[in-house]
Amino acid sequence: SPPLPILPRIAGRVWGQLPRRGDVVILTPSMPERRGDVLIKRVIGLPGDTVQMVAGRLWLNGQRVPVRDMGLRDIAIDGNFPCEGRMRDGRCRLDIVRETLPGGARYDTIDLGRTHLDDTAPYRVPAAHVFVMGDNRDNSADSRVPAPEGGLGGAIPIEAIGGRAEIITFSMSGHAGWNPWTWFAAFRGDRAGTNLRP
Repeated sequence: SPPLPILPRIAGRVWGQLPRRGDVVILTPSMPERRGDVLIKRVIGLPGDTVQMVAGRLWLNGQRVPVRDMGLRDIAIDGNFPCEGRMRDGRCRLDIVRETLPGGARYDTIDLGRTHLDDTAPYRVPAAHVFVMGDNRDNSADSRVPAPEGGLGGAIPIEAIGGRAEIITFSMSGHAGWNPWTWFAAFRGDRAGTNLRP
């Protein structure tokens, strides 16, 4: 029998649209060292934007993004989030900073103090790309971090976006293994149902 016809690979996205600043998106990076990884990051910069970090604060197109200090928040410690020197009553106390992007998207970020990610050179987002960052700002493999250091090495192409993350349906600590019986103890019920819209 004749071989089945195979559709050619289509560049770009079909029925896709550009995400908005502040959207949380699911990424499937195409770099060989990240192939198979699925990451969730927040869209900060759109095509043509200039993104920079100065002294731990986000700048967008030459303007400092407004922030509000939300004080300390207790976060449960687990295998996904080690807490060195910030323990209090079995929980981790972290500084929370709320950012408000142009367009009004607001969300909370974790500030661990001064790190090498607090100061970056201005970066212009190329066409058909977006600049993404994690909300755990000082511990995120995102667009600020070079690929050899485990990051995304700059803005990511639109076609690497699998979709927008809407809600946390299921969250586990880093203590779960391959055995499903370990999943019950690792389930983080306080995060289930959290809306991810900014």
